[in-house]
Amino acid sequence: MLTSVNPSREAVVSGICVRLHVRDLLARDLPACTWSGSATHLRHVEEELVRATAGEVDYLAVCTAADLPVAIGGVDYRVSEGAGTLCQLAVLPALQGHGLGTLLIRAAEQRIRDRGLGRAELAVEEDNPRARALYERLGYVAHGRAPDAWDAEGPDGTVRRYETMCVLMRRAV
Repeated sequence: MLTSVNPSREAVVSGICVRLHVRDLLARDLPACTWSGSATHLRHVEEELVRATAGEVDYLAVCTAADLPVAIGGVDYRVSEGAGTLCQLAVLPALQGHGLGTLLIRAAEQRIRDRGLGRAELAVEEDNPRARALYERLGYVAHGRAPDAWDAEGPDGTVRRYETMCVLMRRAV
C-alpha cells in the first residue's frame, strides 16, 4: 500500500521507495502499456492522443524513474460544460491498491483546475465496487446513472460491443 507521497513524488510501496513522475502520455509509450487493455483499446488511446494535440483532452501517465508508464488516464474537456471528465483510468495490475490511481486522479484534477474549470466528473461501472470505493474516498459523489458501451476485443481478437450501466460521479476541484 502507498504509505506516503511527498512533493518529489516518491512513493513508498510495500516498504520500497519508488520515484514516480506524472507527464503527458506519448504515442511512443503505447507499446509499454499493453497491460492497460487490448489492441483495440490501445488504438482508441492513440486516437485520444491525437485529440490531445488539439487541446480537447489531456492524457496522463504516472511513470517510474525509468520513465515507464504504470498508470494512465485521460481528461476529456468536451463531454460536460464546465468540467473535465476522467476516462480510461488504468493502473498496472501488479501495482493496483498502492496509491497510483490516487496520484493519477489528483494530477488529472490539477489539469482541470489549470484550465479554470471547477468540477471533475467520471463514470464507473456499477459492477466495479473497488473503483467506486476509491472515487468515494477521493470525494466523488454519485449523481446519476447512465448506460455506456464500447468495442471490446476478446482473447481471440474478436471485437464485440460491450454494454454496461455506469454510476455518474463528480466532485468540485
